[in-house]
Amino acid sequence: MAMSPRLRDERREALKPRAEEEGVGTHAMVPRAVDDCPARTAHEALVRKAAEEQTATWAELLERLKRPLCT
Repeated sequence: MAMSPRLRDERREALKPRAEEEGVGTHAMVPRAVDDCPARTAHEALVRKAAEEQTATWAELLERLKRPLCT
């Protein structure tokens, strides 16, 4: 089912530079933005998980780096 979303002015203005960059209208950017959201969210979750794992792996070294070199 096709939909014609009504965008608030501030949302349309936010999409406008990207739409111009890609040579499409702002309404053509809406499906792209909708498609991009789950992919971006999934990527952010992977990055967050990797950061947590690496922090746990290197926790001792990170703590040692916080200490002053000379006392």
